[in-house]
Amino acid sequence: MTWLRNFIQLSANFSRQPSVKPTFTPPSLTRLLQFSTESQSPATVGNSANKYAGLGPTKGDEKPRVVVLGSGWAGCRLIKDIDTKIYDVVCVSPRNHMVFTPLLASTCVGTLEFRSVAEPIGRIQPAISREPGSYFFLSNCTRADFQNQEVHCQTVIDGVDTLNPWGFKISYDKLVIAAGAEASTFGIKGAKEHAIFLREVHHAQEIRRKLLLNLMLSDVPGVTDEEKRRLLHCVVVGGGPTGVEFSGELSDFIMKDVRQRYAHVKDYIRVTLVEANEILSSFDDRLRTYAIKQLTKSGVHLVRGIVKDVQPQKIILSDGTDIPYGLLVWSTGVGPSPFVKSLDIPKAPGGRIGINEWLQVPSVQDVFAIGDCSGFLESTGKPVLPALAQVAERQGKYLAKLLNRIGKAGGGHANAAKEMDFGAPFVYRHLGSMATVGRYKALVDLRKSKEEKGLSLAGFTSWFIWRSAYLTRVISWRNRFYVAINWLTTFVFGRDISRI
Repeated sequence: MTWLRNFIQLSANFSRQPSVKPTFTPPSLTRLLQFSTESQSPATVGNSANKYAGLGPTKGDEKPRVVVLGSGWAGCRLIKDIDTKIYDVVCVSPRNHMVFTPLLASTCVGTLEFRSVAEPIGRIQPAISREPGSYFFLSNCTRADFQNQEVHCQTVIDGVDTLNPWGFKISYDKLVIAAGAEASTFGIKGAKEHAIFLREVHHAQEIRRKLLLNLMLSDVPGVTDEEKRRLLHCVVVGGGPTGVEFSGELSDFIMKDVRQRYAHVKDYIRVTLVEANEILSSFDDRLRTYAIKQLTKSGVHLVRGIVKDVQPQKIILSDGTDIPYGLLVWSTGVGPSPFVKSLDIPKAPGGRIGINEWLQVPSVQDVFAIGDCSGFLESTGKPVLPALAQVAERQGKYLAKLLNRIGKAGGGHANAAKEMDFGAPFVYRHLGSMATVGRYKALVDLRKSKEEKGLSLAGFTSWFIWRSAYLTRVISWRNRFYVAINWLTTFVFGRDISRI
């Protein structure tokens, strides 16, 4: 056990009493010496675009370096499976954890705690914390120089006033772009300014704080009935799995907790789900009908319409309808990020990074792309895969095996795998889709595609399958324990309504 090893080491350190203090270089300093630092005058400290020159090219007697941009499903699965005896791994991401997105909606209403859906990168791949040549950098990649095989990064200081962000470079032998995608607003005015996108833990925290704030403010004397109805009106835009699951969780929260603990305003709170087409369009028709029935029974008002404008306190649909809101959650799909758009390489349909059957960017050497930021080039004859967690995870697993095989064959260093046979190409097989609709009900669609026939279930049995499947898919035993305990605590005592 980790705590036992630490205790033994601490006891041994106290028992040693050397008469002469040895001179040595601390391990942390040894690691820092791998960075080449530029000379700095007092005037340039903290205000330099290149405070550190970064990591230079690897030498022939060193392990080749794999640089992974991103810490989502694709990047983290690759980091987990990469052989660190062959490669040094450098992960660059603006967050130091992976988010288990299928359970993110549950954290907004207190069904789960936020730490239950966040897995630290250092736990996913311990070598990043231990090996001298492997690192995690809390940074954004701003530019990729494919000709010199290096990426330009800038630190993420997260609003700390005492620091200015600085830039650095990382040379790579193999580059894996797993930068994900960003929420798509389709150019609708005001969406980015006033809506909350349910994609990160801090989004869920913001939703939770705003929801509970509105509940408490609406109970304060002096608030008119009209203002109460606006404050307690939760509008969800987008009828995909994320939007439907959040609506279901929110309706459960209202029926089981709000009505008991906010009796004075219980009749004012409501949920509206706005969708331009059909909700859960990728699911079987019978399951979609069941979902509509369950959501309606739970008090969710379904509106079919296209959002034309988003204002601070209301959204306007294309038919001129105004919908006031106190909380607006945006879940209408994803599109390429500015970084992906800036890359001067052939793109797949939809603006994603174009890849071949081996997930390689064919126009440049030693560069691969996986996850939501990538898509098959039209020349491959394959369709662009959907932006799903199971697609990203499967690509990360495949590419880790491919890179391990290349490394064992001596092609790990830059430009060493030009003539190498990559073996069998990547093939994706859809395992099915699941979504919860609240009130211990869920949908399970095990068809391989929308056109094919297959098993589809709905109801309590599906809800049990949904929870069991996701509990086993949570990455670590630590988080599985957290999730199980949170579910049990919520079932016995109800959801936590503290606004922290």
